[in-house]
Amino acid sequence: MKRSWKLLMPLVMAASLVGCTGNGNTQTAPAPKTEAPQTTPQETTAKATVYPLTVKDSTGKEVTLQKEPRRIVSTSPGETEILFALGLNDRIVGVSDYDDYPAEAATKPKVGGVVKPSEEAILAQSPDLVIGGISMDEPVAAKLKTLGMPVYVTHPQKMDEIFDNILAMGVITNRQEQAEKVVASMKQDIARVQEAVKAVKPEDKKKVYLEFSPGWTVGKGEFLDELISLAGATNIAADTQGWNPISEEKILKSDPDVILYAKGITDDKTGKKLEDIIANRNGWDKMKAIRDKQIFGMEQNLLSRPGPRITQGLIEVAKAIYPDLVK
Repeated sequence: MKRSWKLLMPLVMAASLVGCTGNGNTQTAPAPKTEAPQTTPQETTAKATVYPLTVKDSTGKEVTLQKEPRRIVSTSPGETEILFALGLNDRIVGVSDYDDYPAEAATKPKVGGVVKPSEEAILAQSPDLVIGGISMDEPVAAKLKTLGMPVYVTHPQKMDEIFDNILAMGVITNRQEQAEKVVASMKQDIARVQEAVKAVKPEDKKKVYLEFSPGWTVGKGEFLDELISLAGATNIAADTQGWNPISEEKILKSDPDVILYAKGITDDKTGKKLEDIIANRNGWDKMKAIRDKQIFGMEQNLLSRPGPRITQGLIEVAKAIYPDLVK
């Protein structure tokens, strides 16, 4: 593919985020909550992280920060988007080769891929915090740790874990209130979609097939499956777990009402675009979604990056499935 699925897959495969810690030199990431309004502005107390801080990342490894991080390297696009959303633009001193959002991310020094970022490029930035997705090779993370660098690895699987990850990163970077605002906005997006589709009866839920890479679909246990459910539809692959090679016969038999695919994907072997592959599979022209021209390309980065824009992806999914309900 033009954008290698081997690099995108680790960003959307799952492992639950291990919670942060307690008192003294440890601290727990705050749970999302709505605070009662204060009577006067003077009574408002800003939340602040206490350092030294020790947290556990998604691998179960403890990470200790002696002070508030000022030079941060991110080797994962989703995590980079979170850092920018927390207002840490000036502290981001390195990003992966695939980081392109927001626009400022593309101007940051590059440190290599998401799986094997360049140790030399990372060290050249003298970071006091390195953040990576679960795709980062363990030897790379281990090497950086031996050099005295705090390395925090993330891998949220479900929507709630994406929220928890944002909140945890808010604690780590002393941006707790900003993180809570980001999560609150994302939850408003979800509420908007759920309100729009709440009248859809169980028997009227549309059946959806999602193909994110040639020959691959997604089942339960991944946030992409959750997006389809939140949009008031049924994922025809929900009886499977995680990422699966497709069964063309099974999909044809399921006869989905809507087909979603990732835009901009081209098969390495055939040079064909993903949408053309889907439309021209043997017998698929008899499928309801294809007959009714209900095939929609989705922006792959909105769906693959477990960060602040994932709920924008949800809105786009819901609009494609129920255009008369979600505006």
